[in-house]
Amino acid sequence: MRVAVVGATGYQGGATARLLAERGHPVQTLSRRPEADRPELPGVSFGGGDLGRYDDVRQLFEGATHAAVTMPLVYQAEKVLRYAQHLAKAARAAGVRRLVYNTNTRIPERTTNVAAFETRRLAETVFREGLAHSGVELVVVRPPVYLDNLFSPWNGPALVHEGVLAYPLPARTPVAWISHRDLAEAVYAALTVDGIAGQSFDIGGAHTLTGPELAEAVGRGLGRSVRYAPLEPGVFERGLAQFQGPEPAAGVAGVYHCMAHGVEPELLAGDDGASAALLSLKPAPVEEWVMRQPWQLWAGERP
Repeated sequence: MRVAVVGATGYQGGATARLLAERGHPVQTLSRRPEADRPELPGVSFGGGDLGRYDDVRQLFEGATHAAVTMPLVYQAEKVLRYAQHLAKAARAAGVRRLVYNTNTRIPERTTNVAAFETRRLAETVFREGLAHSGVELVVVRPPVYLDNLFSPWNGPALVHEGVLAYPLPARTPVAWISHRDLAEAVYAALTVDGIAGQSFDIGGAHTLTGPELAEAVGRGLGRSVRYAPLEPGVFERGLAQFQGPEPAAGVAGVYHCMAHGVEPELLAGDDGASAALLSLKPAPVEEWVMRQPWQLWAGERP
């Protein structure tokens, strides 16, 4: 495969780009960042450009046989619509065999007023309509919440020093936590497995856990006692805004505000292994993921 990866400078797309490059598949991507500001991604070819300009997107897809798309943290419907239209048009023009779209999140069955859900639903609709009868296969993966969010400036120090796992989800909410690496494995499978064109997969981790169950699993990985503390989504949003800016933070936090109100409480849960079986995936247990992280990074940081 020669894969056009959209979002390779972000955590989710970056994990996908690294896995593809590790397995010997040439990867090309697009970035608005100056060269000195781009992450180190061996085996990945960068081109300058913007998803909002069709000519840039067309150049990204030149020579690509496959595409993996993760939308940036943009939640304005007009922008997402334009990005998706450009991507679908470029995939058709390049004769891409299969496009895999990572929605960033699960998507509720009913429409909501949450931009994080509805802009991703909008992009999926554009891909389905824009690629229909074109010869370009579409596969959609819908992840729940990422374990990697716990290895962050707002979680790492509190876990290391206080044994506190504070997260903006109600304690009883069941979540099939997944790592960026296992997301990349799911995208890779979605790019390569036969007979799944047109399908959507609610991917997830090895187990569905409530907040306290997650804390227990993290504690086993760290070798210490850990307790779960539900965090108010507004507090989470303000903290995230310091790193991502207010608009992306509001978009991301919209998911947690929605879950706090009990809308579709099972939205982030596992699907009893159905997606993993169809994609031949074996996600790592939480404990294993925890043991792989360099928690010493936070040893000198205080929450």
